[in-house]
Amino acid sequence: MECMNKKSSKPSRRAGCEEAVEAMLSPIAASLGVRIYDVEYVKEGSDYYLRAYIDKEGGVTIGDCEAVSRALSEELDREDPIQDAYILEVSSPGLGRNLTKDRHLQYSLGEEVEGKLFKPLVPKGPKEFEGILRAFDADTVSVETPEGETIVLDRKNIAVLRLALDF
Repeated sequence: MECMNKKSSKPSRRAGCEEAVEAMLSPIAASLGVRIYDVEYVKEGSDYYLRAYIDKEGGVTIGDCEAVSRALSEELDREDPIQDAYILEVSSPGLGRNLTKDRHLQYSLGEEVEGKLFKPLVPKGPKEFEGILRAFDADTVSVETPEGETIVLDRKNIAVLRLALDF
């Protein structure tokens, strides 16, 4: 299995690596009682990073991260899908996690979210929003505002959507 296709463009190359690693990680996560939140393969400066974000009910512990890291590292060494040298990181997605994929939205239904839009819903209106994530589909996200109004947002217009931090 090799995720580096020299003929493909960088975005698909990156996506291919992320998909390949996620496929390798899936049985590991299941066996260790965690779920995959996300996998990203990115270049920062001169270094490549392979990041696996895991989650579970009640939160992830350092022991969870360590166990997944060891098992994934062994599998990556065995399969060797990435040609470049990289740094492997396994962690929790954090409290103010970005909601970018359908599975992120599914896990977060009923949770308080905040976000920013590329364009306001009404001319000269605010670009920021907050509320309770109520529903989503392929094209829209529905959020119940603190005033009890439900707003339906075009997913293409959402610049950032994340779980709200409540201090």
